[in-house]
Amino acid sequence: MSGAALGIEIVVVFFLALFLLHRYGDFKKQQRMVLFGTLLAWYLCFLIVFILPLDVSTTIYRQCEQDHKEQASVPALVSPLSNRTIVNTTAAPTKSVRTLCHKPWSYIPDGIMPVFWRVVYWTSQCLTWLLLPFMQSYARSGGFSITGKIKTALIENAIYYGTYLLIFGSLLIYVAVHPELRLSWYELQTIGITAANTWGLFLLVLLLGYGLVEIPRSYWNSSRHGHLLVKTYFKASKLMTEKADAEENLEDVMEEVRKVSESIKYNHPLRKYIDTILRKCPLDYQEKMGRNMDDYEDFDDKQNTYPTEKSLVKLHKQVIYAVQRHNRTRVQWQILLQQAIHLEDVAKNETSSTHQFVHSFPSSEPAGWFSRYIYTPTVEWYWECFLKRWFYRLLSIVLTLFSVVVVWSECTFFSTRPVLSLFAIFIQLAERDYNYLYIEMACFITIFFLCTCVYSTVFRIRVFNYYYLASHHQTDAYSLQFSGMLFCRLTPPLCLNFLGLIHMDSAISHQEKLQTAYTSIMGSMRVLSFIANGFYIYYPMLIVILCIATYFSLGTRCLNLLGFQQFMDDSEMTSDLIDEGKELIRREKRKRQRIEDGENRRREWKERYGNPREDYAARNRSSHEMKETSYSDTVSSSNSRQAKYSRSGSRAERDRIELLQDAEPLDFNAEALTDDPLDAESGRHSGGRYLSMSSSRSRIFDDI
Repeated sequence: MSGAALGIEIVVVFFLALFLLHRYGDFKKQQRMVLFGTLLAWYLCFLIVFILPLDVSTTIYRQCEQDHKEQASVPALVSPLSNRTIVNTTAAPTKSVRTLCHKPWSYIPDGIMPVFWRVVYWTSQCLTWLLLPFMQSYARSGGFSITGKIKTALIENAIYYGTYLLIFGSLLIYVAVHPELRLSWYELQTIGITAANTWGLFLLVLLLGYGLVEIPRSYWNSSRHGHLLVKTYFKASKLMTEKADAEENLEDVMEEVRKVSESIKYNHPLRKYIDTILRKCPLDYQEKMGRNMDDYEDFDDKQNTYPTEKSLVKLHKQVIYAVQRHNRTRVQWQILLQQAIHLEDVAKNETSSTHQFVHSFPSSEPAGWFSRYIYTPTVEWYWECFLKRWFYRLLSIVLTLFSVVVVWSECTFFSTRPVLSLFAIFIQLAERDYNYLYIEMACFITIFFLCTCVYSTVFRIRVFNYYYLASHHQTDAYSLQFSGMLFCRLTPPLCLNFLGLIHMDSAISHQEKLQTAYTSIMGSMRVLSFIANGFYIYYPMLIVILCIATYFSLGTRCLNLLGFQQFMDDSEMTSDLIDEGKELIRREKRKRQRIEDGENRRREWKERYGNPREDYAARNRSSHEMKETSYSDTVSSSNSRQAKYSRSGSRAERDRIELLQDAEPLDFNAEALTDDPLDAESGRHSGGRYLSMSSSRSRIFDDI
């Protein structure tokens, strides 16, 4: 099993990062460079989190071997029957028994982990500080060529990269002026790593303090169906406002595109740029602009003023942003509408005596084997109305206990005698018995919880419309790459903080212990003692203040005072938005109900009479053929046969008319006329139509 665990986790983590990227990104529309850069950043960060427990267990085993080699008076013997190193410690004055160092099942051979961490760490740092900022500007650029996009990206990042060069040059000059410092390349590298980790730790504590409180509270609120439904109404009101603003912005941009498209004719040198912009527009706008164009007119440079290439680049950038925002709000509205309808169904079914879950709008797709045999309506009722809330409450209590343990350990991890950090106590207890599986599971659960608190905050925060991670493939390229930058900057200090919590970082715990391979790559923090002994120890204590501020929703209240409407139970504006959202959901439900009723009537029509147009054509063909074949028959027999067919046909017509009369009330404001022969035969005035009828007979039950 040597190295097998490392290979398995590398593959599993890759598919995990790919799954998340597929959920938030769009593989079909977004640029391959954007997807690859984001996938690589997420993959490397998740890889560090999943591999670090293996590094801890391997380090504990190596520490055991080193201690026994120092104490033993005879060389260690490796048993050929098992992966155990047997050490005779009879020469030691304090030990007279034979001890065993069990080799962990996930042991990684020497020399692999240092190379692995070096490649992963420096690749992630190159991504976050050099490549991803450049790729952000490249993807957001409105240029029409690769060269133009690269030029724009370099100009936008000139100040960004110039700051790095200025800091590095100042450091070199300072070292050259003071020869007594004699900083080696290793020490300069350590200073750079320390500076990056310090910046990351500053942001890490802010995000962690929010997540430690908000994640348990979110699960507790999810168990309160009434609270969740009211908050959904609030979100619906805000999202509708954003959706209307996005539609208005899109119309303004499309109007500008239309004006530019009409002014630049087919033989203008800038026409190729207009065609590129038009391809980014929605299809309905493309059709409207295509109908209004007259490509047979030549352009005249003397009479008209034409936009410049720079203005077209700006317009191209606006079109990309407006279309993406419009699509995102439209998809989010449909998802939020479905959530609100489901929560209302849960509220209605809670008082059901049949204990069977009934949906307001059942799915039109046939039920699969899982819904038929396992997740039946009875099982769904017990889960949605009874078990789910208790499961969320229990999960919230467990996460709250984890948060308390993290806060306590963050405030006491610097104390080694006595050991106050609970995570360090757990690991040391398992280390005495060399229970490597328990060590790896404890490390993985701890670091996974820390990453969940930090990364979930990254996925939740929203900086206006510039940074926003939206699921269902609605995240733009800029936000995807910005999230990759944050992950690469937060993960290394997060791992160092975790190693400090379990007393595996000698720079913080000040213990003479064997360092992990990850810590050896980070370098010795003793080069900057004021950071190792001050900032890294005392700054995480601020997490207590941040947790208290999050618990009392101080940030939400401040945003509400600044004019950014937030969900607050004691706010009058919140109540107004809740009422507005409730009315919006009710309106959408009525609209969906009308559509569903129309589909049901159309389906009933087809089942009873088939397609009216096809039946009418079939009757005409049959009567024509009948007249040709019966031309030589007598007049009396022909008349009786035709009367027979006309009686059957008129009866079917009367049935159709009776069905239409019961459909919906009349609409006498209709302006369009209909050519339906059914109306002519029944004597109905062409100006009066049913609300559900259109001029086409095949769409006779379409709702308006």
